[in-house]
Amino acid sequence: MSLRMPYAALLLASALVSGGCEPMAITAFGVGASTSVSHTLNGIAYRTFTLPSASVKGAASTALTRMGFKPESGRKEGTSEVLVAKANDREISIELEPLSPTSTRMRSVVKQGLFYDSATAVEIILQTEKVLARS
Repeated sequence: MSLRMPYAALLLASALVSGGCEPMAITAFGVGASTSVSHTLNGIAYRTFTLPSASVKGAASTALTRMGFKPESGRKEGTSEVLVAKANDREISIELEPLSPTSTRMRSVVKQGLFYDSATAVEIILQTEKVLARS
């Protein structure tokens, strides 16, 4: 059994390092994490809510306001709705995609120039969850 462990560790390490296995790397990194927010290495955070998109949109707007971010606009893109906000030197984009009448996928992206701010993107989703939990 002790011989198998180094091989498993080597396999996991090689999967994490390989460029085409980003989802596997994130999954392995997040094993045991208590948060239900998924994110990628490029700073985009995702969460699916079992609520209609109108409810998630209202909660996301409230979360942005509570965080002190200035909402700028909203637009439709196909079946999705995109909320845009600003915070100092950051551009915030929240996409709400209705998956069904009672399920909505939220995608949060925060850009600072050429770079992504994944911590803020995740926090927007967490704050949206808090608003929804209170209502």
